[in-house]
Amino acid sequence: MKTTLAKSETATHDWKIVDATDQILGRLAVQIANALRGRHKPIYTPHVDTGDYVIVTNASKVKLTGAKEEQKKYMFYSGYMGGEKYRSVADFREKRPEFLITNAVKGMLPKNKLASAMLKKLKVYPGEDHPHEAQQPTPLI
Repeated sequence: MKTTLAKSETATHDWKIVDATDQILGRLAVQIANALRGRHKPIYTPHVDTGDYVIVTNASKVKLTGAKEEQKKYMFYSGYMGGEKYRSVADFREKRPEFLITNAVKGMLPKNKLASAMLKKLKVYPGEDHPHEAQQPTPLI
């Protein structure tokens, strides 16, 4: 029996769309990360980008369980003493709701150069509109 490994030249990348309205952030991020990696395809190979493009709409309406809306904090560090900044989920939902999904998916991708290429295939939009109708995306879930 011979094992076939996918090649980046022969891999096909489909377009998938997800509506994040009332979906739990972590569970949604797992499905998006698996689609970006290509885990749902029979030709999946860990060292080759065989995944699909994923469009996420209504990112501002994603749901978090428990009291994470007020209690969960994202920390940013400037590199200088006293340069720590903490922002809550409510702040991000107001100003940059696409960060919530992008950051959750980024944490679920492998920590290598291939992950940055996969993350570029993720398109997140806070509202219903997106400019990718020409690609004819199919539902992911």
